[in-house]
Amino acid sequence: MSGNSNTDILLAGAIAAFTVDLLVYPLDTVKTRIQSPDYKRLYTHAATNKPNPTLFRGLYQGVGSVIIATLPSSGAFFTTYERTKALLTRLNHTTSSRPDGLIPIPFLHAAASGTAELVSCAILTPAEVIKQNAQMVSATSSTNATIQTLAKFRSNPMALWRGYTALAGRNLPFTALQFPLFERLKEEVRSWRDRRGLTTGTIFESGMITAASAGLAGSVAAVVTTPVDVVKTRIMLSAADSAVEEAASSQKSAKAGSEGLVDAFGKSVESSKDTAKAAARSLNPMISPEKKGKKSSWKIGQEILKEQGMRGLWRGGALRGVWTMLGSGLYLGVYESGRIYLANRRGENIKEDDLF
Repeated sequence: MSGNSNTDILLAGAIAAFTVDLLVYPLDTVKTRIQSPDYKRLYTHAATNKPNPTLFRGLYQGVGSVIIATLPSSGAFFTTYERTKALLTRLNHTTSSRPDGLIPIPFLHAAASGTAELVSCAILTPAEVIKQNAQMVSATSSTNATIQTLAKFRSNPMALWRGYTALAGRNLPFTALQFPLFERLKEEVRSWRDRRGLTTGTIFESGMITAASAGLAGSVAAVVTTPVDVVKTRIMLSAADSAVEEAASSQKSAKAGSEGLVDAFGKSVESSKDTAKAAARSLNPMISPEKKGKKSSWKIGQEILKEQGMRGLWRGGALRGVWTMLGSGLYLGVYESGRIYLANRRGENIKEDDLF
C-alpha cells in the first residue's frame, strides 16, 4: 500500500481500538448483561420486570483484558485485511482481461475481511471470555472482577479459548456484511462530494467520511447478526463455570484413583460404577443420561427459542446496533485518519485509490 508500512497499520489499528474500547465499553457491558441467562434474576425488579440500578453498575469491569488483547488483535486484523485485499485485487486484475477484474470487488473485500477476522479471533477469544464473565461479576465485590474471573480458569486455562468458533461464527458474517457495504458507501460519498466540488482532501474529511460509512454499515451488520451474538454470549458466559467444574471433576478423579478402592481391572470403584451406569442406560433407554459436556451453538439457540421465543434471539439487538454504529464509526474513522497522519508525517502521501 502506497505510503503505509506495516508499522503504520499496526499503530493506527491499535490507536483506533484503544479509543473505541474506552468510549463504548459501557454499552457493551449493558448488552452482555441483557443477553445473559441471568438477566431477569440479577438486573430486573421482580415485580415490574423493569431494569434495576445493578444493570448500570461496574460498567468498565473487564476492560483491562480487552485493551491488552485488542491492541494486537486489531493490528493483526488490519494488517491481514489490507495485505489480503491488495493481493486479491492484484490477482483479480492480472488473471482477467476485464478492466474491473473477474470477481466483483465486494466479494474480494468480504474474503479479505473474513481471513483477517479468523486471525484476529484467535488472539481475541481469551480476552472476550474474560471480559464477558467479568462484566457479570457483582459490582459490590471487593475483589477485582478480572482477577475473580481469571481465578476460575487457573486450573484449566485452555477453557479461555472456548467460544472461538462462536466468536468467529459471529464475526465472519458481520465483517462479510460490514466491509463490502462500508467500502461501497465510502466510495459513493467520495464520488458525490467530488461531483459537487466539495472535496477538501483533509485528514478530517477523510476521517468523517470513513466514520459515517463505517457506522452505518456496522449498525446494519450488527442487527442482522444479533442472534449469533446472543448464542456467543451464552457460550462464553458458561466457559468459566465449565472450567471450574472440569477442574473439580479432575481433582475428584485423581483423588479417587490414588486413595480409593480399585476393581479387578485396576479402575477406581467410582469409575466402575460409572461404567455400570452407562451399561444400564444402553440396556434401558428409559433411564435418563446424565447431562454433561458442552452444549453446541445449535442446542443453545434451540433452548433460547424454547424459553424466550424469537425475542430471546434478538435481545440486545437495538443496543448492539447503536453501540456498533458508534464503535465502528470511531474505530475505522480513527484508523484511517491515523494511517494518513502517519504517512504524511514522513512526507509521504497515500493515494486516493489506496483508501478504497
